[in-house]
Amino acid sequence: MVIYDSVLKKKVPFVPVSDNEARIYVCGPTVYDDAHLGHARSAIAFDLLRRTLMALGYKVTFARNFTDIDDKIIKKSLETGEPIEAITKKYTEHYLRDMHALGVLDADISPRATEALEAIVDMVQKLLDNGCAYRSEDGTVWFDTSKDRQYCSLSHRCGEEEDTQARISHEEGKRHPRDFALWKACKVQDVCYDAPFGRGRPGWHIECSAMIDRYLAYKDKAYEIDIHGGGADLFFPHHENEAAQTRCATHKKLAKYWMHNGFVNIDGEKMSKSLGNSFFVKDALDHYDGEILRFYLLGTHYRANFNFNEEDLLASKKRLDKLYRLKKRLYGSKCGTPEKHWQKEILDALRDDLNISRALAAIDEFIAKANEHLDATPKDKGFKASAIGTIAWIDTLLGIGGRDAYEWFHLGMSKEQIVQIEALIEARNEAKRARNFAKADAIRDELSDMGIQLMDTPQGTVWERVQ
Repeated sequence: MVIYDSVLKKKVPFVPVSDNEARIYVCGPTVYDDAHLGHARSAIAFDLLRRTLMALGYKVTFARNFTDIDDKIIKKSLETGEPIEAITKKYTEHYLRDMHALGVLDADISPRATEALEAIVDMVQKLLDNGCAYRSEDGTVWFDTSKDRQYCSLSHRCGEEEDTQARISHEEGKRHPRDFALWKACKVQDVCYDAPFGRGRPGWHIECSAMIDRYLAYKDKAYEIDIHGGGADLFFPHHENEAAQTRCATHKKLAKYWMHNGFVNIDGEKMSKSLGNSFFVKDALDHYDGEILRFYLLGTHYRANFNFNEEDLLASKKRLDKLYRLKKRLYGSKCGTPEKHWQKEILDALRDDLNISRALAAIDEFIAKANEHLDATPKDKGFKASAIGTIAWIDTLLGIGGRDAYEWFHLGMSKEQIVQIEALIEARNEAKRARNFAKADAIRDELSDMGIQLMDTPQGTVWERVQ
């Protein structure tokens, strides 16, 4: 497989640290609010990476953290009066609920900052002991960037014009503008934990380094993990700082490869809460099924910026409908062995830095060829079984196409409409059992007038809304 390494700024062959194994860490959410489309984009991008590596035969261990102690969380608690634990529990559950709706697989490891305090304290202590960190008068522990000769070797963004940290007003106790807090000293109305170097709480950057070292790292290799991922906005300073901490604390490199997904724009404007156009996943799910959103977000290459608009979303849904229309033609067929040709075509595309456009084009071609074959030989059971197997394999790889084909075309209908339709279908079935075929036909005509098409199968009567 070939992936784009953000540090080298080019595609490189993926050669794992340990044979046939891939350890991946992706920065997760700070749980003080609901997940937005930026979170969804990142989660789906790295879910695709994970699924692709698994399909290629790698043993994948995937970790995504939850930041459950942070300035934003504390601020929200003070503003609302809600306990911090209640806030973080609620929004962690909301995040997982939304990701499940989008078909994102659960992480193998989901560390939380408050559960990793021992690992965090140990790493801060190591950095103090080896002189790469210092303690200011108020008790805050700072990372000394001047002690790391490789600082900014990841992003190369430490020039005066790009150094966002240097533009921040000089915080009291810092020796250098780029230094950052490893452990924040306890203040009034703060959350504090005991540590040998004083009561306080972790800085944001240290938690990821400590969690990787404790829960995921190769202990006998030059790199702690294979791939570190996240949004492009995290590359600097967050990932830069993570890499520096790990180098200085463990004398190892944090990750062999760094991967970053692009931003999400809404109608061309970069998503930002300050701009008032943040689009929560839960709001999108109120209007669109999670699989439709997944397919739409999946359809743009992960490194490209994504422009979210409803016109493109609806066009994407129609493309996905074609897969389900094929599946409907195969309804009731047994699931057989996937067609190797299409497996190769689709996987070869994804081997190339997750080239989703090429992969989806291969799926479109599979659908077209399958329909042609069914038109010519509609009773070919072996072909039907293979086609169903291919669709099931696509679902495993991409997280699409796994639903019941007829239920898919019920989407957008109210519960009341579905109850009414199914009641009429049951009345038709009863009429047929009573051999009252005139009544059964009348009910079918009534449903047809409502835009409902019926199909009687060995598994029972299924229906679709004809659009």
